[in-house]
Amino acid sequence: MSRTDENRATRFAVIGGSGAYHLLASGALGHEPDPEVIETPFGKSAPLHRFAGPAGEFLFLSRHGEKDYSLTAPFINYRANIYALKACGVERIFSWSGPGIINPAFKPGDFVLPDDILDETRNRESTFFKNSGLGFIRQNEPFCPELRGALHDALHTAGKPHQERGVYVCTEGPRLESPAEIRKYRILGADLVGMTLAPEAFLARELEMCYQPLCYLTNYAEGVVARKFEKGTLFEGMQTEEEGIAVEAAIRQFPDILRAGFSSLAKRQRTCQCKDAMKRYKVKGMIGDDWRLWISEA
Repeated sequence: MSRTDENRATRFAVIGGSGAYHLLASGALGHEPDPEVIETPFGKSAPLHRFAGPAGEFLFLSRHGEKDYSLTAPFINYRANIYALKACGVERIFSWSGPGIINPAFKPGDFVLPDDILDETRNRESTFFKNSGLGFIRQNEPFCPELRGALHDALHTAGKPHQERGVYVCTEGPRLESPAEIRKYRILGADLVGMTLAPEAFLARELEMCYQPLCYLTNYAEGVVARKFEKGTLFEGMQTEEEGIAVEAAIRQFPDILRAGFSSLAKRQRTCQCKDAMKRYKVKGMIGDDWRLWISEA
């Protein structure tokens, strides 16, 4: 991507999870010209769509595909996607995800704003700074508290019940987890289980972007509740028809919730730690202000 492309800098972005392609096809997010695919040092990004919102333009990326669930979590090019958003001037990212439920206090269709993560992935490229001395970054708050506050306000104003905190465990996939694995994750303190937030969140932090997931819960994880195996159905019996209706209703609410979150953020300066994640390397003189050189010299 050339530097002239930054003339169309866009501060906000949404990374859409399962079901994002349905919102694109339905026009629920609005209408825009053909999406743009960005060439990066890590390959091509997913198509980036530009939409108008109350706080100005925002970018939308469907991580699993444009027309169907065509790309599973282990094979998403996370580095290319995050690099492309940074190149477009993005500072703040809302990410939506549809994890399973480990904590039985939650139910399908609920909204959750995770505040912590367990990374159980194994084979993913997890940093921009491979074979370098960069990237030793503290993760006391792996997700942005300012973005979480904006989404909380949007959900509260809209009267949408939600859980304000939760621990998300990210597994490798594409297979679902065994009952024994879910028992292990419960012992470790996980509330939710999914496959997409790592390394996405960590890559955003490396490029000093704010990142916060908004989760809608799709099903109980294996062994949390007793469910009969059903051949050939979505989740193979792990989701009832009533739960599926609740999940689809939650997905339809995403455009309004996200726009309200961006509208709230448009009035706030970034005062979180995310924007200074690489500051000590700048202070030491190891890197300058041009983030592209952090990567090309790594």
